[in-house]
Amino acid sequence: MSIATVHSRTHHHRGRVIDVGTEDVTLPSGVRTTLDVIKHPGASCILPVCDDGSVVLIRQFRHCADGWLWEAPAGTLNPGETPEACARREVNEESGLVAGRLEHVGFVFTAPGFTDEKIHLWLALDCTPASSKHDEDEVISEVKHFGPAAIDAMLLSGEISDAKTMAVLLQARVRR
Repeated sequence: MSIATVHSRTHHHRGRVIDVGTEDVTLPSGVRTTLDVIKHPGASCILPVCDDGSVVLIRQFRHCADGWLWEAPAGTLNPGETPEACARREVNEESGLVAGRLEHVGFVFTAPGFTDEKIHLWLALDCTPASSKHDEDEVISEVKHFGPAAIDAMLLSGEISDAKTMAVLLQARVRR
């Protein structure tokens, strides 16, 4: 499979997490075009799975969603940080749990039409409670256990609408 050739990149904005630019590329089809591209350092999304089959989700305020979402703990990779180290850090920071074991179950591209953001998906197993400290920009109102029937109902009703959480829940389901 051929990949695109990037001839140039014009940077428009560098934020705390993202780099927005326009790239002049030649696609594998031979077509030369200009694409808007958001560069992202990547992230990890972690689903704590309990011995009884329940999972832990957090209720977090998301400004861009204009409200509260039920999500699996997740966070952006720090410079030089591996996806596994990020997963260990984030599951503790956001859920107050320490993972005894982490199982990498894949990854998702969040919106590959305009960003290279890749989120690694993890199952956190053999978790134990520990103290946690949320980041300054995180607003988490609840950390709660949900059984499979409750998760199914939340998915069907749209109460779970976060794509990375849906993806990691699917990965957990197909592995049961």
